[in-house]
Amino acid sequence: MSRIAVVPGSFDPVTRGHLDVIERAAGIFDELHVLVVHNPGKTALLPIAQRVSLIQESIAEAGIAGSILVTSWSVGLLVDYCTDVGASVLVKGIRSEVDVAYETPMAIVNRDLAGVETVFLLPSPEHSHVSSSLVRQVSSLGGDVTPYVPPAVARFLQTPRD
Repeated sequence: MSRIAVVPGSFDPVTRGHLDVIERAAGIFDELHVLVVHNPGKTALLPIAQRVSLIQESIAEAGIAGSILVTSWSVGLLVDYCTDVGASVLVKGIRSEVDVAYETPMAIVNRDLAGVETVFLLPSPEHSHVSSSLVRQVSSLGGDVTPYVPPAVARFLQTPRD
């Protein structure tokens, strides 16, 4: 039986920390779904299709190996997606105790609703302070985000827009 896991997130934009978690999860599971989800509590910088594209490009540029599908989901519960694709595990990156406090109740509910377990992975220390919201703020003020994001994202954010 194939071990399928889902790495969900808003990935707005994807960071080096996200890629670190994706790469390590791809080494643990037979099949990995990187799932871009809409977070109603956040104002998005990038449309979902752009986020999917940037993740795909970033994974390819980083040479991350494994059976990885990048897609999006906007209808129903996250565990509904897991059930649809046969995934029994969610993988979440945890940077701090704040993330643990936020993610733990959701992990319990996901297990109660559909028997989907949650695995928490810690990012490498050099990425533990980076969040997508921090990247958005630094970028919006003209700061250099290249240390925090994959090259594809840096190029995208540095491209002038109308």
